[in-house]
Amino acid sequence: MKKVYLDNASTTAIHPDVVSEMTRVLTEEYGNPSSTHYLGRSSRNLIELSRKSIAKNLHCAAQEIIFTSCGTEANNFIIQSSIKDLGVERIITSKIEHHAVLHTIEILKKQYSIEVDYVTILPSGEIDVVHLTDLLSTKAKTLVSLMHVNNEIGTILNLERVSKICKQHQAYFHTDTVQSIGKTSVNLEQIPIDFLVASAHKFHGPKGIGFAFIRKGIVLNPILLGGEQEKGLRAGTECVHNIVGMAKALELAYESLIEEQKQITFLKEYAISQLEQHIPGIKFNGNPNQTFYNLLNFILPFSDDKTAMILFNLDMKGIAVSRGSACQSGSTKPSHVLAEILSEEDLRKPSLRISFSHYNTTDDIDYFIENLKLV
Repeated sequence: MKKVYLDNASTTAIHPDVVSEMTRVLTEEYGNPSSTHYLGRSSRNLIELSRKSIAKNLHCAAQEIIFTSCGTEANNFIIQSSIKDLGVERIITSKIEHHAVLHTIEILKKQYSIEVDYVTILPSGEIDVVHLTDLLSTKAKTLVSLMHVNNEIGTILNLERVSKICKQHQAYFHTDTVQSIGKTSVNLEQIPIDFLVASAHKFHGPKGIGFAFIRKGIVLNPILLGGEQEKGLRAGTECVHNIVGMAKALELAYESLIEEQKQITFLKEYAISQLEQHIPGIKFNGNPNQTFYNLLNFILPFSDDKTAMILFNLDMKGIAVSRGSACQSGSTKPSHVLAEILSEEDLRKPSLRISFSHYNTTDDIDYFIENLKLV
């Protein structure tokens, strides 16, 4: 059976060169990075070289990169620490954030009685920056937490504009860049972001490893207690092969960034044209020409009897797509993101998300649409 993977916003296939490098480390570099003997020193050196490599690609200092198990852990760490260590009294976020942010904020609101404000979402799915500026007019010590690229509909936040607005109002700015790091350039030397989060498996690296960027000068207390790993912020023996694999994947992603952006942009444009041609009445969630280049979300004009079995029928044909975030795939509730921008009528209709990588081809899209028409 032909297999077509169009769910790259959920996770990506690990790059073969990353697998090779990780295998070498697993086989040869088995020392504990905290040990003082030669094997331990070698493992420690690999970790610090990986940290420098990641920092170089993001234009920041190596000491500003802290390794975590994933983006969710990094988001939790930063949001909790902003309240406990930085005295944040209010958080401004949006209702279309990843649940790693939304659920964390909900719990912290109850625990610490902080104020939470939600910035208005425009019909396009973009943040209302004017409303954000209005919310920042009060004097409370504030953390703004807004994702760079929405994982369901692909809307893009202008990081430079928002970070400068936050800086003008003396607010901390945290951004979840899980969907964008490795797929677009971010220059932390030029953009005054305070906190940034990324996850390796979104850019053809291994699962179980991510990192947080914490701007130099911001002092946080450890979230895991024990040893002195990760500048004392995250105790526990580091996962050396995953760290090396993440750095290698990011290096490869930025080496071929421009070429792959062009290829994937072409695939997205091709998918839009073919969907419009073969699925009359299709609607795109967000402006497809302004959303992130590897992601497409759309409403299908299908009857209720077809709706429930769409993903199952496509899966039976070897086609992997999603109706939203992979973290919510088992839920029967409508997408919290689409609920903010769609009418009740459109929300009842089936929406699909397809997301591309450089491994995809136009044949994949043709096969997907051919079988979608048969659902």
